[in-house]
Amino acid sequence: MNTFRSLTTALGLVLLGLPAAAESGRVFIPEGSANSVLIVRAGTGEAVRRIDGVEAVHGLSGAPGVPYLVAGSYTEAPRDEIAAMAQPKGVSADDHAAHHTPAVKPLGPKDAGISIVTILDAKTGDILRRIEVPGAVHHTAISPDGKFAVATHPAGDGISVIDLATFSVTGYVTTGAMPNYAVFGADPNLVYVSNTGNGTISEVDLSRAIVRRNLIAGEGPEHMAAAAATDRLYVADADAGRVLEVSLSDGETLRSVDIGGEIHGIGLSDDGTMLFVAGRGEGKLVAVDLSSGDRHETALAPEPYHLTVIPGSGTLFVSSRAEPKVWMIDASTLGERGTISVEGEGHQMVALP
Repeated sequence: MNTFRSLTTALGLVLLGLPAAAESGRVFIPEGSANSVLIVRAGTGEAVRRIDGVEAVHGLSGAPGVPYLVAGSYTEAPRDEIAAMAQPKGVSADDHAAHHTPAVKPLGPKDAGISIVTILDAKTGDILRRIEVPGAVHHTAISPDGKFAVATHPAGDGISVIDLATFSVTGYVTTGAMPNYAVFGADPNLVYVSNTGNGTISEVDLSRAIVRRNLIAGEGPEHMAAAAATDRLYVADADAGRVLEVSLSDGETLRSVDIGGEIHGIGLSDDGTMLFVAGRGEGKLVAVDLSSGDRHETALAPEPYHLTVIPGSGTLFVSSRAEPKVWMIDASTLGERGTISVEGEGHQMVALP
């Protein structure tokens, strides 16, 4: 199949006076059930490439200056079937074997199936490695220094720790019931994992592969955004329809920002002063001034889902869970700048310079 899959019709970009900002940046959009990742230009939404062969890709992460992207698959196979994973067309057996890296020893729950984490070249989008991990992957995160990646396993109550120097799984850390999302703060050795099943956030020390402490965080924490400059963590208590502001220094919840209805993706402005929330349940997008508490919201339907702030552009990308599209949103007005047609569903998006 052609890599672009006739993107002239599939993309369906509608331009509404887009600015010239962030023309050189790219946004990587995992397309879930389409088994692909779409790369678009951050400033215009123009298609650059579609990466095929990334099965059930839901979690995707990257970081400025880090040469890799880490994609997690939300499907799995029994351990005795994973060896039969399809060899990509046009790839030799030797190259395929080199790109498929099994764990050195079994990690995680003994009864877990195997899922695949795919390492991509952040410049080209080429697939570099496929790594076996224990169980379906919900979200992934890369440390700011590029040393580690983590993958959350909701069914296994833990996370896989991946060494990006060796492309190997070096640990499995049990965090709590149904780990969902993972983010880094100021310390690249510490990752914060939301455990939706027991209302906690686990602070994981990656070099030791241990949980250092657990923070109480509402009823069912899911997506998160970290403000390293202020040592704050913003946590979507999804079904409760609120965002919690948590102090990373002492673990205390400083305030609760009520949004209303089920919420999903959240993000922070470049300067950390504005919080953006996708109100999936009520079909809205909400912006909250974290200094004054003032809020502005606009209708956005159907089902705004994952949300990514595009650095330096004044733009948000918000996917729809109900339709195959991503909205390009003006961060200052919450007005729609354009839409991008995708295949499947838009999940954890990554914006890079």
